[in-house]
Amino acid sequence: MLWGYPMQSHRLSRRAFLAASAAAAAAMGGADTRAAEAAGGFRFVEETGGRIRVLEGDRPILTYNWGDQLPGGVPKDRTRSCYVHPVWAPDGTVLTDDFPKDHYHHRGIFWTWQRMKVAGKAVSLWDIRGIRQRFSAWNQRAVSAERASLDVSNDWLLDDGRRVARERLRVTVHRASDAGRAVDFVLTLEAVDGPVELLGAEGKGYGGFSFRFAPRRDTVIVADGRKRGGDSNDGTFRWADLSARFAGGQGEAGAAIFVHPEGRAKPRGWTLRHYGFLGPSWPGLVPHTLEPGTPATLLHRVWLHRGDAAAGQVAEAYEAYAHAAVLKETS
Repeated sequence: MLWGYPMQSHRLSRRAFLAASAAAAAAMGGADTRAAEAAGGFRFVEETGGRIRVLEGDRPILTYNWGDQLPGGVPKDRTRSCYVHPVWAPDGTVLTDDFPKDHYHHRGIFWTWQRMKVAGKAVSLWDIRGIRQRFSAWNQRAVSAERASLDVSNDWLLDDGRRVARERLRVTVHRASDAGRAVDFVLTLEAVDGPVELLGAEGKGYGGFSFRFAPRRDTVIVADGRKRGGDSNDGTFRWADLSARFAGGQGEAGAAIFVHPEGRAKPRGWTLRHYGFLGPSWPGLVPHTLEPGTPATLLHRVWLHRGDAAAGQVAEAYEAYAHAAVLKETS
């Protein structure tokens, strides 16, 4: 069992595994899902290649990649799964990038660590070295008039197939307002059998919840209401936003990451990059050890908006999130 949900063994054949997961997802959707879809509200669309898209009416919002992804011309060792891409702003602008040539390992919205130790061995989810994330089971997929929710369990597997940790991801997509759209991420991590040490990149600390932005121009980063002229590795912010004019977009658009004050896994510094990266670094340069029976939960909201940070009402959206009982709402 994983936090009250049945686990699927990775020893099942892949065909049986996917069939069981699909059957569980269909059963969990229920009448609420069918009613909301009939009303033209939120809906899920299964895509080929291990992807599922969330839409509000005909407007795409995000795609969760639960299966392996690898485009042509990219080294095979960059194959990965369990991340979100593409992500769309309310005006239809694509905000995320995947397999960018300057950092092939960057992938939309993702959560990985560069320095990890398992049984004394150094591995890295960040650049997919010695360990990887692998889909385990659908816990729930449901829609209502106000939101869509996606609840999935994944495993962390070493190259020899051993499972060393598990993650539960809960994504809640809210109805868009005139200013923007909130997407909540609740990520719970727990080691299996033995400890797993997490540590940010040497000297910089990056690692954890991350957002890689699509190609764009006129990039502006604002953190806690203040424009940032340069990059940062150690700023202690409550939120950070990147807005720009994206390729294929009609005007300015952007996205912010919020850290909920209720969460215990708070960043010790943020990684801000004008080439197109935002990340609240946890645990940063102070290691954190995941232990069996002692899960760690990361609480973040992504605010997708039109215009710049002011037009997108980012500061106001953060205050609304900071006063929301996120764990209660997603339990």
